[in-house]
Amino acid sequence: MKFRGPFAFTLLLTATRITGSAQPSATSDNLNLRFADGIVAIVEDKIITVEDVRQKVTPLIPQLQRDARSESDFNEKLEELQDSVIQDEIDKVLIVKDFHKDDKRHIPPSFVDNYIADQLNSEFDNDRSKFLAYLHTRGMTLKDYHKEVEDDIIYHYMLQQQRKSDSIVSPVRIEQFYKENKDQFYQDDSVHLRLIQLTHNDGETDSELLAKAQTILQRFRLGEKFDDLAKEYSEDSRRAKGGDWGWQKRTDLKPEFSDPLFALKKGEVTAPIVRPEGCFLLYADDRKFAGIQPLEQVRGQIEDILSSQMARTSEEEWLERLRRNGYVKHF
Repeated sequence: MKFRGPFAFTLLLTATRITGSAQPSATSDNLNLRFADGIVAIVEDKIITVEDVRQKVTPLIPQLQRDARSESDFNEKLEELQDSVIQDEIDKVLIVKDFHKDDKRHIPPSFVDNYIADQLNSEFDNDRSKFLAYLHTRGMTLKDYHKEVEDDIIYHYMLQQQRKSDSIVSPVRIEQFYKENKDQFYQDDSVHLRLIQLTHNDGETDSELLAKAQTILQRFRLGEKFDDLAKEYSEDSRRAKGGDWGWQKRTDLKPEFSDPLFALKKGEVTAPIVRPEGCFLLYADDRKFAGIQPLEQVRGQIEDILSSQMARTSEEEWLERLRRNGYVKHF
């Protein structure tokens, strides 16, 4: 289980913006202008402050800069990001409250202690004084921080459980989705390529490389595996992987390679191909032919798509219910 730890975040934000020359310059994030009293929202008995939001926004600013097309676009995206973070912080409080409604649910203190110990080691070189200094800059006690980590664990656990709760997809829904979205399952003609490259070492001639390639071919035809031969002979960067170059489309390769390769059936190898950079043997480890993939090949993919859709819908309905039943005041 992964959690969002607070250690990676900077305490103070100097945001940047996109100038007319596409070069960033320092500017305020305007949070203090939006929330002059320093309070963003009150949820149940918890106050969400400007600094709470700033802490979460800070590490996301660089990507926001890269994506923004202009200064106004950046500022608009920044405000959207801030609103999203505020909503996440509100939801977190409501989710933790929902967790504690069931008296049987609890997080063992040792689980939180172990998590903090891991962070102390990884983020503070196991130096407790540095850790306590960090807490001081945030105006927190160790007890406060223990509660923050516990809430973070609960938040992610509850989201995970909610996403699992509605994950069974009926075969009828899968078939219906396939019928309505067949174009999504078009695949190009492709080959799972393995190759052996022989290079001109020590002044070897093309004829000498061809002779070596023929020897390799003879061993292959006698039953040796192509990947084993590639590990023994190939002089390319994928030698240790048995010459495995993964799935290749026709357009990924030069015609001098794609033409003989795509004429192969699964399990066949080309004749030696001599080029200035060496001699090549290309092997079709597997084939996929252009066209709409049959349902049975994409059933698992469709199930994943529909499961994700159902989980998002279920999660949003759950959160809306928590928001309706909780006390939330925006500023």
